[in-house]
Amino acid sequence: MKKLANFLSLATTFAMFVLALGMAHAAEVPLGPGDVVRVTIYGDTNPPTDTRVTEAGNITVPLVGEVRVTGLSTAEAEQKIARQLRDKGLMKDPQVNVLVTTAASQQVAVLGQVAKPGRYVLDGPRTVTDMIAIAGGVTPDGGDIVTLVRTADGVTKRDQINLWELSNGGDTSKNVVLGKDDVLVVERAQKFFIYGEVQRPGMYRLEHGMSVLQALSAGGGLTLRGTERGMKIKRRDSSGKLTEMKVDGETMVQPDDIVYIKESWF
Repeated sequence: MKKLANFLSLATTFAMFVLALGMAHAAEVPLGPGDVVRVTIYGDTNPPTDTRVTEAGNITVPLVGEVRVTGLSTAEAEQKIARQLRDKGLMKDPQVNVLVTTAASQQVAVLGQVAKPGRYVLDGPRTVTDMIAIAGGVTPDGGDIVTLVRTADGVTKRDQINLWELSNGGDTSKNVVLGKDDVLVVERAQKFFIYGEVQRPGMYRLEHGMSVLQALSAGGGLTLRGTERGMKIKRRDSSGKLTEMKVDGETMVQPDDIVYIKESWF
């Protein structure tokens, strides 16, 4: 029984920690129109008030009336309400708590090749990889490239982020913290084609840093008549023209390459 009691105590403590952590994250997100907050004024006879942030950015607080809170954190909103209570002479040392019960103003969209595309509420500081994980992760058809679409001051900017590089010691500054109305698009995986004397000719996923020899392996290897001598790649140049070049097993395959494996005459 003592062990059970200790376990339940530990579980309760952990649950309270997780709840507090989530509330701390929410507190760091600026309030905005559509958010619903619960305002508690300690020492006031009125019960806690649930109020929605209006399109004008205001909430209605007992004793005070309308208070503009858009763009403020919950801590800043608490300080502002307390200051107004003091300034109006209603309380000498007011204690105010503002708790977000419904976060609606801060949302981002995660689209493309993720398990659960859609719009998600920012319940705290979230990076690109955080939001992709929340959206269920990249699907088998998804690639390494994520496009971040961000609009500021009427100007839309698109940045590409390479997930493979982030997970393999790349520049972590690329894993930016997301903001309101950001859009993440997980692109489809890049492909290449292989045909000729291979066991399974067709289209395959292009892995990072894939060589011709690795591409050949993806296609099931050589047939009995195939040879690694005289392998070729057809590749489009910058003008879109298809060119042909001889390659060896160490040549790096590029997106949309067409790898041709010759037949051996010996």
